[in-house]
Amino acid sequence: MADAKQVKRPLSPHLQIYRPQLTSITSILTRITGNALIVGIILAVWWLLAAATSPDYFETANAVATSWFGDLVFTGSLWAVWYHYLAGLRHLYFDAGNGLEITTAERLGWGCIGGSVVLTTLTILII
Repeated sequence: MADAKQVKRPLSPHLQIYRPQLTSITSILTRITGNALIVGIILAVWWLLAAATSPDYFETANAVATSWFGDLVFTGSLWAVWYHYLAGLRHLYFDAGNGLEITTAERLGWGCIGGSVVLTTLTILII
């Protein structure tokens, strides 16, 4: 039997040459924001249930909802809603067979990110 020559190769060579693309990052971010919205919804539902339960319980829930943590969660949820909305429109545009060129898809990705930040800022300033 011949001796097989052992070649030292990396286990995952694709990880050394793979560069994350904006289109894949925005797709992953769409899924993350969709799931992260659950945190904001849970906080809002807890606040509403506390308001219906008792004044003491509402005091506790209101303290959390109006704290820096609540502000962070609700601001992040607002951004997630806008991002998820714009990414959904982008996805519908892709489903129609439009914007599938690499440069157009990347521009639309940056548009989703930038647009969601601008719309979040405008929403906060208006409200």
